[in-house]
Amino acid sequence: MDKAMIRVRISSSDAHYGGNLVDGAKILQLFGDVATELLIRHDGDEGLFVAYDSVEFLAPVYAGDYIEAVGEITKVGNTSRRMAFEARKVIAARPDISDSACDVLEEPVVVCRAEGTCVVPKDRMRK
Repeated sequence: MDKAMIRVRISSSDAHYGGNLVDGAKILQLFGDVATELLIRHDGDEGLFVAYDSVEFLAPVYAGDYIEAVGEITKVGNTSRRMAFEARKVIAARPDISDSACDVLEEPVVVCRAEGTCVVPKDRMRK
């Protein structure tokens, strides 16, 4: 099935809680961007995200971390597209050393997994 990936550095403006902790909504926003790319590649249209069936937040994300969000279409219905997502921390900020210190992680840390459904109306499908 179709797959997509984006990698971003989490900004200090994304920190929502004490200690530069980022809220889970930021990760879901990344999943939404991945879903949009998947739908464009599959159907030629952005479609609509209609529901998350499951979301698991597994590890904290902080400002300065680099997150890789990946997704794939796991099932194609008439107009629905079932998708699975995973977000991984690949570089960790190290504010304990300095404001600009970071470590490249040997093994990415899975910070979130989710599954959801998107819909592309028939009249919008171009592929």
